[in-house]
Amino acid sequence: MATVKEYSVEEKLASLYNLQKFESKLDEIAVLKGELPIEVRDLEDEIQGLHARETRIEEEINGINEFINQKKLLIEQSNDLIKKYEKQSDNVKNSREYEAITKELEMQTLEVRLAERHIKDANEEISDKARVLDTAKKNIANKEANLKVKKGELDKIIAETEKEETEQRVLAEKARAAVDPRLLASFDRIRNNYRNGLAVVSVIRDACGGCFNAIPPQRQSEIRQHKKIIVCENCGRVLVDEETASK
Repeated sequence: MATVKEYSVEEKLASLYNLQKFESKLDEIAVLKGELPIEVRDLEDEIQGLHARETRIEEEINGINEFINQKKLLIEQSNDLIKKYEKQSDNVKNSREYEAITKELEMQTLEVRLAERHIKDANEEISDKARVLDTAKKNIANKEANLKVKKGELDKIIAETEKEETEQRVLAEKARAAVDPRLLASFDRIRNNYRNGLAVVSVIRDACGGCFNAIPPQRQSEIRQHKKIIVCENCGRVLVDEETASK
């Protein structure tokens, strides 16, 4: 049965601080990128939504145009019937026949007027949607121009930092593998509590390197002895001495 190596407190602290150095370097690269990755994603999502809206408006306009074509066809049919009934009215034989033709003429005339009104309303609706569509297209053009600039800035930073980021990520993963799982869980929890991601800090000028709260001499002596892992009483970060930090 293989024996599990027991690491000393000094070794545990050294591995934690080593991991912190790599994670901090990755944090620095993330700071260089700033909000650009989020801004790029948000712009891409927004442009996608605008394109969907543009497509929807175009489909609505196409639907209205089909409606207009149907009404135009109805007008043609009604006009043909009007000509037919007018011709028949010249050869009526009695008043009943005349009344029937007159009624048909009136009905077809009403159909034409109603269809013309529908066409007028539909054309007004198309004009309104065309203005909305034009605004949407301009908005898309502006957003895409902005996206191009943002992506250009982000791509430049990525190109400049990609190699270093990859190296640091590999080193961080190796360093994580060397840290006790329970300590690693605590490390990640503490990192998540602070925007600067510092979970392990050294004592600098008699103070915590994270919150700058004064560390009593007796406490500093205990830190240098490496007998146990000590955290700052003020911020909860793991404290290491300058010797460990300089390795």
